[in-house]
Amino acid sequence: MARKYSRKASAKVGRAMKKRKAGTLKSGRSGRKVKSRKQAIAIGLSEARREGKKVPPKKSSKKKSSKKSSKRKSKKRKSKR
Repeated sequence: MARKYSRKASAKVGRAMKKRKAGTLKSGRSGRKVKSRKQAIAIGLSEARREGKKVPPKKSSKKKSSKKSSKRKSKKRKSKR
């Protein structure tokens, strides 16, 4: 079975994890210090993606119904009773 992530991509994630542990990993736009393990992994993977390494595409978020439409539905149900 083929690897999902290339060795270079895993090296990027490993480097990001070491930087996080040392306290020197900063997030992109805000430049704040990263404390979360998950965020460090995400930073490593996005760097690998930017360089064109073999990394599966990001999972897209599923569209959820808005709160307004769900409130309308619940009001309709209550009025029918």
